[in-house]
Amino acid sequence: MPARTSPGAPSRRAVFIVDDHPVFREGLVRIINQEADLVVCGEAGNAAEALARVDAARPALVVIDISLDGMNGLELVKSLRGRLPESRLLVVSMHPESLYAERALRAGANGYIMKRESGRTLLAAMRHVLDGKTHVSQELNELILRRVSDPGRRAGGSAVERLSDRELEVFQLIGQGFGTRQVAETLSVSMKTVETHREHIKEKLGVDSTSELVRRAIHWVHRETP
Repeated sequence: MPARTSPGAPSRRAVFIVDDHPVFREGLVRIINQEADLVVCGEAGNAAEALARVDAARPALVVIDISLDGMNGLELVKSLRGRLPESRLLVVSMHPESLYAERALRAGANGYIMKRESGRTLLAAMRHVLDGKTHVSQELNELILRRVSDPGRRAGGSAVERLSDRELEVFQLIGQGFGTRQVAETLSVSMKTVETHREHIKEKLGVDSTSELVRRAIHWVHRETP
């Protein structure tokens, strides 16, 4: 339950948490509610729950994990940006910044931080975003600046970086051992749509066969998983 604010106490900015790991959510709720200027106004374990509850909560900040059942965090960010234009959005994820942070910012997020960071660092990121700023690590900030100053650097990036958000999601599920039907059920799309995404992925990665695509996807998932 959100902590109550005593009469005369400074206003506490409301935070809504979207994460599919109950233990992480519970820990984050405790950390936030101990702060004098922040309070948890609601939580959800997936995107559908978040969309059903967040309007009534009217949070100043929504903390969102990328890996969610059904609609993923990036799609949720896009949806929330349209529904709650005044709310700030911070993506908190175990996935590497190098591939996901820029995607999150393009989707409409105001910041990206790794779950491995300390509670103190996470709270600082929340306040940074709530104060109207964009939060990314110093390493990512330098990478973005290098890309801006040298546009050719992006063209020379990895083939995986050229995948769309949905294609990357399909690629990741393939690497986790999901078949076409399982991917379709997880993403709530048709098997034909998954097959189309798979063909686009093969083309962008320069892969000729499905077996080689699966091998590449498995290798990538194992390499990117912390």
